Amino acid sequence: MEPLAAAVVAIATVLATKALEKTGENVGQVVWDQTNQFLESLKNQYPDTVMAIEQAPGQPLDYAKVVLEVEAAAKQNPEVAQAIEGLVTTVDAEALPNLEKILEKITKALESHQATSETYNNENVKNFAKRNILNQENTNFG
Repeated sequence: MEPLAAAVVAIATVLATKALEKTGENVGQVVWDQTNQFLESLKNQYPDTVMAIEQAPGQPLDYAKVVLEVEAAAKQNPEVAQAIEGLVTTVDAEALPNLEKILEKITKALESHQATSETYNNENVKNFAKRNILNQENTNFG
């Protein structure tokens, strides 16, 4: 998966996990661990970004800015890239019910922001979301 799409999925996963916890739903331990590992790896380079992610949805999050910072961190730091890859792989195996809506919000924010000079191809994110939804029936949370 391209770095920008992976960053979108990673951020959406963190937000989806946080939202589920607030409603009292159980999130699988592997997803929880990978989410924390991702945030910890990002914290050294972008502490303000991590703080903004952790404060969402209580405070509005500039999705485009956060995604671009996560993408930059992944390109500069192999530890962040590895944490993102682990999180994307994990969430692909353990679907989150609210992930698609969050992915759509982030994708729309990126498209309206025109996040990169390249044409942002959100097909990877859309395909990931579709695959994730199809796998939900076989997912065991907790």
